[in-house]
Amino acid sequence: MEWLNSNIAYWHWMVFGLLLVASEMFVPVFVMIWFGASAIAVGLVLAVVEMSLVVQLLFWLTLSVADLLLWFKFIHPKMKNRTLSGMSREQVIGQEGMVIRIGPEVEHGTMRFSIPVLGSDEWQFICREPISVGDRVCVEDISGNTLIVRGPHGGA
Repeated sequence: MEWLNSNIAYWHWMVFGLLLVASEMFVPVFVMIWFGASAIAVGLVLAVVEMSLVVQLLFWLTLSVADLLLWFKFIHPKMKNRTLSGMSREQVIGQEGMVIRIGPEVEHGTMRFSIPVLGSDEWQFICREPISVGDRVCVEDISGNTLIVRGPHGGA
């Protein structure tokens, strides 16, 4: 138990943090960087304030958990890729949604699905026929990141 009373210098935490950040290259999940950032923060605080090893470890653990919660709850969801590249066309073709906005050109706008499709419930679309807000449209094809739809009278 003597190791609990041993002196760990601030630079030990800094090196440990840098090693954790560097290990992110070998770990497929974006989490090691937060453990490393927390270790570096402990090292910076330890350079100013003296703490026992137990307090240091608790501080590192608390910072790591807080960093991970902030990342997965607030930051990561905002970084989701909303492109259709690499996605299955079959998941989108035939889905129906409602027009919620018409763009500057009458055939362009935004539609909303009742259940998210490919991670989002709103998508930009192009329609070859005149439509209005509130119309139900059906996806026929994909052009880049834009859906090509037919209007309520397109199949009749």
